[in-house]
Amino acid sequence: MTDYQPINCEFYDLLESAATRRQRIVIDYRDEAGQSASTTAVIVDVRSKDGAEYLYADNGVVIRLDRLLAVDGKKLSDF
Repeated sequence: MTDYQPINCEFYDLLESAATRRQRIVIDYRDEAGQSASTTAVIVDVRSKDGAEYLYADNGVVIRLDRLLAVDGKKLSDF
């Protein structure tokens, strides 16, 4: 069992669209320690693992989707 909280479907669609376009974008998120972090990368995949969903970036960063804050300037909290 996990404490994962699914994200808004429209925001998920935005992630898939960014992955399809393969554009380098800014991704703001909370790291494992809960600290704000940011990376600039191309989203290469969004997939489920162990009851949660994750974003995989071309620079090796893996982010659980419910830790995202904003992608390409669009805030998850606005969805």
